[in-house]
Amino acid sequence: MFAFGFAWRDLQKLEPPSKEAFLALSGHSGRSPSTLSAVQVFRQSYHRILDRFAGKTDAKDLKYAAMEGMMASLGDPHTMFLPPEAAESFSIETKAKFVGVGARLRPDPLGARAVMVFEQGPGYRMGLRVGDWIVEVNGQKVAGLELNKIVSQIRGEEGTFVRLGILREGDHSIRELRVPRESVVTPTVQGRTLPETSIGYLAVDSFSEPTGAQFESTFRKLESEGIEALVVDVRGNPGGLLDTAREMLSLFIEDKVVVKMRLKSGKEEIVPSFAGNRKLIRMPTVILIDGDSASASEIFAGVLHDYRLATLIGETTFGKAAVQNVFKLKDNASAKITIAKYLLPSGVDISRKVDEDGQYVSGGIKPDIEVSNDPNNPPIIGDPKSDEPLKAAVELLRSKLGAHWLPAPTDDISRASTRTEWA
Repeated sequence: MFAFGFAWRDLQKLEPPSKEAFLALSGHSGRSPSTLSAVQVFRQSYHRILDRFAGKTDAKDLKYAAMEGMMASLGDPHTMFLPPEAAESFSIETKAKFVGVGARLRPDPLGARAVMVFEQGPGYRMGLRVGDWIVEVNGQKVAGLELNKIVSQIRGEEGTFVRLGILREGDHSIRELRVPRESVVTPTVQGRTLPETSIGYLAVDSFSEPTGAQFESTFRKLESEGIEALVVDVRGNPGGLLDTAREMLSLFIEDKVVVKMRLKSGKEEIVPSFAGNRKLIRMPTVILIDGDSASASEIFAGVLHDYRLATLIGETTFGKAAVQNVFKLKDNASAKITIAKYLLPSGVDISRKVDEDGQYVSGGIKPDIEVSNDPNNPPIIGDPKSDEPLKAAVELLRSKLGAHWLPAPTDDISRASTRTEWA
């Protein structure tokens, strides 16, 4: 009876009873600790905690904690374990596609507040607007709930409906919207021609799967409006997919080095831009960067800077020179693991370096022209009258257009590293 009871948990999972756990429970490992492999030691400890710990234990929580600890022990802030909920959020960010009502929400004491409503989404179509408070979901008040719990109630299966109780500035009563859940592609690129100029402005929020196509279509629309110069704003952009950065760079350079990746084996792998019969972008270009521009943002800015096709304005970038792959695990969890380090085409390593206290020492990409906004008087980002880096970009581009600008040659990047200081 003892043996059957002990084995019941494993049998429920359709696994053979654990010999190590059985021996550990009885106080005998059957083998000297020095002869056990690392996996056997871990499994023995795992089962010993589950079987002997006096408090409450949850096998899944214990497993996830072990995974998080294992990843953290590597000392790489970019290598991490993603539990199912975090893995789903990360997947949505990279794919920029989900089933919902088409709104970006932030937490609020009343529940959640819409900070962006996609004009092509079902929420906007049914009356949801920026600034609205979502105070009820399907008739249930959501004040005090965590944002992820509110969002999980709003999302659901495509073709179903969700009832949103909203408050709007000046409203005295809750209005109800019945919104169909639809597949929504997040707009990651916004563009317009700056007033009283022939300068196009493209703000890129992330480098997700649809970003490349959105970038090109938005640029071509501005091009048809007669723009003669371009500002690409990647401030606050945490990066994303290398392939997306490569796709966007292929609008400027054709069949040239994007990055050089150094793999664990020491082997160097070249990632080129795409070759094709497309019309390349050839106009004076400024890229706006800051300390939150990282990863694919830095690749995009650094590569165009190396080929002398763009001037960088703003603040030094973050300095993330690592390439990750995401591996799916059981229970819909994922592991994001650094597989390589990348160098820019000029051979520059932009890796961030910090001191013992985690304070920035060096790394990242320094701008050609350093300009910052006043943190005590934050501007409207994208407003050329109050946004100082954008104002500097407009002034520079106007001077280039007045001087009958010609594109720089893109074959020689040997002088690229002399234009800024690198550490």
